[in-house]
Amino acid sequence: MEPPRSRCYSGDIHPLPCQLPCRQVPGNMEVCTNKLQNLNIISDVPGKMDDGTKVETEPDAISERDYLDDDEDLEPEVTLGLLRKPQEPQDWHFLLPQHFPSKAGGAPAWLDPVNLPSGQSRCCDFCGDPLRFVLQVYVPDGWKETTYHRAFFVFMCSSMSCLQLDQREQGKDRTANPRRSVKVFRCQLPRLNAFYAAEEPKGCMGSQCSGAFRARLCDWCGTWKGEILCSHCREASYCSRKHQELHWRTSHENDCCQIPGSPDAFILPDAAKVFPGHTWPEYVMDHEPEPSCLTSSVKDNSKLMVVEGEVEPDAMMQLFMDQFEADDDNTCWASFIDRVSRQPQVLRYCAGKNAKPLWAVSTGSLTDTPSCIYCNGPLGYEFQRLSA
Repeated sequence: MEPPRSRCYSGDIHPLPCQLPCRQVPGNMEVCTNKLQNLNIISDVPGKMDDGTKVETEPDAISERDYLDDDEDLEPEVTLGLLRKPQEPQDWHFLLPQHFPSKAGGAPAWLDPVNLPSGQSRCCDFCGDPLRFVLQVYVPDGWKETTYHRAFFVFMCSSMSCLQLDQREQGKDRTANPRRSVKVFRCQLPRLNAFYAAEEPKGCMGSQCSGAFRARLCDWCGTWKGEILCSHCREASYCSRKHQELHWRTSHENDCCQIPGSPDAFILPDAAKVFPGHTWPEYVMDHEPEPSCLTSSVKDNSKLMVVEGEVEPDAMMQLFMDQFEADDDNTCWASFIDRVSRQPQVLRYCAGKNAKPLWAVSTGSLTDTPSCIYCNGPLGYEFQRLSA
């Protein structure tokens, strides 16, 4: 018997339109980025002059906060999501749901292993195919009992045409055009729940760290509930007819008769395992604070030079710099590149009161935050996904 389904904000998984992915810009932000592609941003770090004279460098251990007045508002601290490939057995073990991982690729480690998204919510609203798992981030809120465990799960359609359609429709009325090819699901559980112990298991490996009852997952994607059974073996299960057909053509046609219960069963194949070709490579996501920087904007940063090709520092160069600083998209792009180039990152998380996304361009950026489709309350920014 399955555990009782928990109520809203304590166990339900809510589909939330992915409003702030870095590569999908809301609104009418279909701007030409060709002019931005050729911009080379370099740091004017003191070194040697043209005549070989050595210039002393300033110490690099200076924090931005050392130069701010006490009454000056600080930018909210950002936590970065950094990926690394699992190497040791314990790395793979700690990707299990009972260790509440943050990860990218592979199959999701569902926080609520029973009450998974179902129906159309798990499919692309344009092509109708099941969405593919991108990443999940575990961000508990210990100040509330109902959010002691809290995680976000990001999914997207693998079709580029669907992603482009999604981008065009993000500027429309969300209630009239709720179609999305990128979706985010939130799951929350209290500390005392039907699935996990009150304390995370330590130093456990293998069978001594078994999880609770879990829903049966699709044998092709390992992501969504397997509600369709193979009519021959009655063992393999699938989330959709498409995944059943893909699995049949790939391997299940040969494996089906070998599963116990089938007429010609004699060995147990790997038919119940997730087919590795459907999921993206799996990575562990580590969380680290964003390195601080003394500069706060590109316009006021005298240590940044933006050049296009080989240009001598003369009047033409000054003209170009004036034109560059007058273009909001250019300065926004330069600031974006400066921030993301400090450390390779796939996630930027910041739940502060004044937190906001790091925009790549300013044209058409989201200025009016939409309301929640459930309670009509204001939505708040919490994280954004970037390309690795």
